[in-house]
Amino acid sequence: MSVAKSGDAVKVHYTGTLNDGSIFDSSEGKDPLEFTLGQGQMIPGFEQAVLGMSVGDKKEGVNIPSAEAYGDPSDEMVIEVPKENVPAEINPEVGQQLAVTRPDGQPMPVIVKEVKDEAIVLDANHPLAGKDLNFAIELVSIG
Repeated sequence: MSVAKSGDAVKVHYTGTLNDGSIFDSSEGKDPLEFTLGQGQMIPGFEQAVLGMSVGDKKEGVNIPSAEAYGDPSDEMVIEVPKENVPAEINPEVGQQLAVTRPDGQPMPVIVKEVKDEAIVLDANHPLAGKDLNFAIELVSIG
């Protein structure tokens, strides 16, 4: 039986949980997640867990420390934007998700962290930065 190796296109079902047991993502009720191993399409720890699995294999309790997932939050990813630069139709509230345009023209999701009198503070860190992740993974297909 063949095992998943770098360069293989694979399909997996998965459930991702935080250390408190809350589910942050799952393929349950959806098509399996498809990606190519070794292409950097997934967080490193997830790819590492799939390597060597055979079709039908299931892994429970795959723990991926934050360093192998989305890393630690960076203060450089928190920016203060003058309210005059915020479109008039946006009424920012703490916790609200917005998108800003990066210099390369690509949208980048941000979370409103604080609303001040003259500015808003936006956090562009990945929402899972600084968190250890846990996965249950089932390899559905290779190739």
